[in-house]
Amino acid sequence: MDEQEILTEVKAGNTTAFERLYDCYWLKVYNFARLYITSSSEVSEVVQDVFVKVWESRETFDETKNFDGFLFIITRNIIFNYSRRYFNELNFKMTALRGIENSYNIEEELDAADLKNYVDRLIAQLPPQRQRIFKMSREQHLSNKEIAEQCAVTEKAIERQITLALKFIKDNLPLFIVFMG
Repeated sequence: MDEQEILTEVKAGNTTAFERLYDCYWLKVYNFARLYITSSSEVSEVVQDVFVKVWESRETFDETKNFDGFLFIITRNIIFNYSRRYFNELNFKMTALRGIENSYNIEEELDAADLKNYVDRLIAQLPPQRQRIFKMSREQHLSNKEIAEQCAVTEKAIERQITLALKFIKDNLPLFIVFMG
């Protein structure tokens, strides 16, 4: 089969002829794409996308015309789309980084550190057993069941101690807010 016969068969929906077409042209598309795209996985995606597009548009191409030109146009357009997407992603990442950089505020960081110190002082005021249970929960990230086993009490008792600790902290936080405001 010559190229024109293969193209006629592809146009008619013959998948075997399409495989032959792919075998004849994939390396050309691959090498052309490598000129513009550095990632070999993206180059492979371009090749795949090009031949998907060829298959999808098989009914519209003229098998008597230059298939190389048709293939070149499809490949060029897909490479442009990949490049555009890459630059859009890069621009988005840079914008996000600038936003994070601009939103960083040393005063907020100091306020957060002050708040943590204040909460730590509040925790230190808790009764020893409640303080121990609260730290096991929040700092060691133990489950209520694990804490109950270590303290030889019920899970319900652990829940109660944590609830009381949280209530004490919440009740005393307004003082911090008034002091810092």
